[in-house]
Amino acid sequence: MRPLLASTFDIQGGAARAAYRLHNGLIKCGIESRMLVQEKWSDDFAVQGTQSKSAYFLARLRANFDSLPLCLYPGHHSSLFSSAILPDTLLRQIDALEPDIIHLHWVSYGFMRIETLAAIAKPVVWTLHDMWPFTGGCHYSEGCNHYMNACGCCPLLDSAKKRDLSYWNWNRKHRNWPSLTMKIVSPSHWLADCAFKSPLFKKSNIEVIPNGIDLTCFLPRNKHLCRDILSLPQGKKIILCGGIDCKSDKRKGFDLFLLAMRQLRETMSDAEVAVIGMSRPETLPDLDMPIHYLGQLHDDISLSIVYGAADIFVASSREENLSNMVLEAISCGLPCVAFAIGGMSDMIRNGHNGFLASPFDITELAAGMKQILTDDSLHLEMSQHSRQKAEQEFDITLVAGRYSRLYEEAMRVCLPPKVSR
Repeated sequence: MRPLLASTFDIQGGAARAAYRLHNGLIKCGIESRMLVQEKWSDDFAVQGTQSKSAYFLARLRANFDSLPLCLYPGHHSSLFSSAILPDTLLRQIDALEPDIIHLHWVSYGFMRIETLAAIAKPVVWTLHDMWPFTGGCHYSEGCNHYMNACGCCPLLDSAKKRDLSYWNWNRKHRNWPSLTMKIVSPSHWLADCAFKSPLFKKSNIEVIPNGIDLTCFLPRNKHLCRDILSLPQGKKIILCGGIDCKSDKRKGFDLFLLAMRQLRETMSDAEVAVIGMSRPETLPDLDMPIHYLGQLHDDISLSIVYGAADIFVASSREENLSNMVLEAISCGLPCVAFAIGGMSDMIRNGHNGFLASPFDITELAAGMKQILTDDSLHLEMSQHSRQKAEQEFDITLVAGRYSRLYEEAMRVCLPPKVSR
């Protein structure tokens, strides 16, 4: 079996990391996996992508040109919005690599045009890493439910028109995708439920398969040693949070995290914060508590050391599919505290390996942190349960095995019709 995993990136961003981890997991299971990407950042010979500075420059241009239609909406929000209008070379690249099956992941930034999907002459599996496959362009709806009909009057575009860009994009999908027999996968039950509510996928059999992780890399480590490596203080309670652009991205809820920390500091004097995925900003938040900015880390060993140095991980996102950082944290034996949104309940069992606060109750979030940090026996119990949860459900070899079986089924039942090109 020769699957080809298609993703805009290989190791940049959460969805790309999840795809690349699956790629490696498939190889460990003896499957001849390869990746096709628009921008290659790894040195993996099995990843086909940008090989030169000029190719990288063109890939960056594609991402910029894909966002040009937003110029028609000067009041649009800064949240990611993709129209997927650029002609692409995906079909030619697929033909050259001769895979048995195509596994799509996150394919925005000009990597795949909407109309291309219907012309892929191979069985297709598509893992949904956000809401874009069934919306008119947004990657997270931010509470809008227009995708359940046909989009239009898009709040992200600041549009009051029914037939706006989101309506046009949604209908391009509706025209081109209704007869496709591809296999749809969601990493979380929440995203699967959202997809079921869209006319684009309401007739699809959506299977829930979580993202996987290498448990030989992400595992509990010696906390004292990890803190020495990172120059973090011993004898303090380290609260880890993070996410790329976590301060500027409203969806990540960094503002909610800071509000919760202001409540926590009133009753805990030995707590400090570590932020991953963000360098020290020019203007520091008014927290009256030490904050250690660890920057962006790109290798799994460094990431696992950061988790090993912390006492708990806090995810304060407003919307989230299946957070890689929560998955990494529980694999390293960290109790996690989050709002009960998205796919958090797939990883965090309330009171068992962490706490889920009501959305978006910062008092509950702070109380959950305090309870874990001040009760050593509870912390130990939750740490053990976190690791057990990862071993039972998220081991990359288990996940790769599930995908292998899905590939075999797709190759039996998802042979596409002949398409003239």
